[in-house]
Amino acid sequence: MYGARRGIKEEIIIPPYEGRSALIRKNEELIIIDVEGKQVGDFICFNYHDPEEHVSPVHMRASLSSIRLKIGDPLYSNRRRPLMTFEQDTVGKHDFFFPACDYYRYKVDFDMEDHPNCHDNLKESLKAFGLDHLPIPDPINFFMNNKLDYLGDYEICEPLSKPGDYVRLKAVEDVVIAVSTCSQDMAPVNGYKVTPLKLQILEG
Repeated sequence: MYGARRGIKEEIIIPPYEGRSALIRKNEELIIIDVEGKQVGDFICFNYHDPEEHVSPVHMRASLSSIRLKIGDPLYSNRRRPLMTFEQDTVGKHDFFFPACDYYRYKVDFDMEDHPNCHDNLKESLKAFGLDHLPIPDPINFFMNNKLDYLGDYEICEPLSKPGDYVRLKAVEDVVIAVSTCSQDMAPVNGYKVTPLKLQILEG
């Protein structure tokens, strides 16, 4: 099971349409669990001691020469250093290409003024560490299922994750992470339904 190898230091439930943050010390591990299945989690990560450094998908794509995550891959920062590593994965399909949904996504594409969005969820969750003044980096979208068609265009499909599926990350530095339950309920991103995620922090 998720925390069988190490003791569980903390467990956090992220309700639908919300975000949560946590401090992960060097060598501790983070489990992100899809409780009910088909729920995307927008994940961001900052260097705790220097929050100007953060996990950067664009630098990851360059450093990994890939747009897919594989076991053992470092999560590279905007300074091209690993802040975490990708240790375990029961799904095998995630995204680090798309930005977090925001106010303008729902305003422009759906003519909605007040729909919850991941950008604001993440910013709100970072208040616990006094980091809400920082720009929100592009996320890693765990459990998001998109694919390229023969023309190289993206198609977003329902996630492949089932209830209890998870990913496991290990901290290379002391980091502050934040995760939002993706708020998109009008497209296949979450199977048209927003559900909880669970975080477990494992002792180092």
